[in-house]
Amino acid sequence: MNIDVIVLSIATLIGLYMAANIGANDLANAMGTAVGSRALTLKQAVIISIIANVLGASLAGGYVTGTISKGIIDPIFLVGAPDKLLLGMFAALIAAGLCVHLATFFGLPVSTTHAIVGAVVGFGIISVGAGAVSWGKITGIAVSWVISPVAGALFAGGIYYFLEKKVMAAKDPYAAAVHYAPAMIFLVVLVLILSFIFKGLKNLHLEIGFFYTVLLAIPCAALMALFGRKLVRWQVHVKCELGPNPQGFSPAECLFAQLQILTACYIAFAHGANDVANAVGPLAAIFSVIKTKSVALQVEVPFWMLFIGGIAVGGGLYIFGTRVLETIGKNITEITPIRGFCAQFGAATTILLCSRLGLPVSTTHVLVGSVVGVGLMRGIGTLDLRILKNIAFSWIVTLPITMVLAMVLYKVFTLFLL
Repeated sequence: MNIDVIVLSIATLIGLYMAANIGANDLANAMGTAVGSRALTLKQAVIISIIANVLGASLAGGYVTGTISKGIIDPIFLVGAPDKLLLGMFAALIAAGLCVHLATFFGLPVSTTHAIVGAVVGFGIISVGAGAVSWGKITGIAVSWVISPVAGALFAGGIYYFLEKKVMAAKDPYAAAVHYAPAMIFLVVLVLILSFIFKGLKNLHLEIGFFYTVLLAIPCAALMALFGRKLVRWQVHVKCELGPNPQGFSPAECLFAQLQILTACYIAFAHGANDVANAVGPLAAIFSVIKTKSVALQVEVPFWMLFIGGIAVGGGLYIFGTRVLETIGKNITEITPIRGFCAQFGAATTILLCSRLGLPVSTTHVLVGSVVGVGLMRGIGTLDLRILKNIAFSWIVTLPITMVLAMVLYKVFTLFLL
């Protein structure tokens, strides 16, 4: 058998392993509040995740990417050494995959982007030197450890405080929810459309200015708000009043559960559009080196690779994502439909605003911060501080662990294969 075929087969398996770990951790924490609030069952969350991930990766994830992940390493240093890049990407994928797998085993939500970046930095340092590393981007990642959870907590906590006072504390929570439904639907759809264009479709390089995008989004959101209240009331009537309602939701909770499902679908789509590349980006670089026997400064990620990566991510959630689902949906604080909606909508809003302001944020960290923000509005006693301490520790050590592991793996590979 041709050696190239063997290398490509091994690389594909490693890439799919990394993709499955992304699903088990990154996607699990994105869907955790929906499962924890019982707005979705695990089976429904997996089905939605697979479909939305594949659509996001296939439709909005196709793009030309730098061969050195996230621009962390200057490719000029590796132009004359394709073998180093090949082995480095192997080491980065394995190191990041093992680190995320370990975090998932302990039920700790970590940033898979930070894991792959740390691994790339590790192989870059040992292969071409620390001077090739873009340390400014590493500093931005460190800053995101603070910005992401704090911003998520502020937005989600503020939304929950308002809805708790105006809706759940009202004499008739369902009537209050229906009263505010048009405004909530308008804001949710507006944020999702803007996020869809600016973040979910950023890789398509659509030349639409911010002003025109907002101008297009507002009437669409208003139209959805106009008809959305009737649709949501019909869903509540069917599922909570006529249906079996096994969750025991009140009509008001049922309404927020419908809104939460909408935000969960968007988050899964955006995840496929942006995060599947964490697994298939390095894989595409390996394919390029084997095909061209050189280092390309930019590589186009094939459609089939994104498609298979999207399926692997969704499958990873089903196979071993339940521990992170429980951490986000149950262990940090108790999640109900309104709390889950506030956490997810707050996270989506935070990511949109921070992205437009150019602030570095991690989706994982924003989602965890949003859950914490909702819990804080109910009192610090509702939060499991031990779990939060473990999560914070895992965030801090993700980068150095993947760096060291990638260094060790790269050294082993070069000793035996070069």
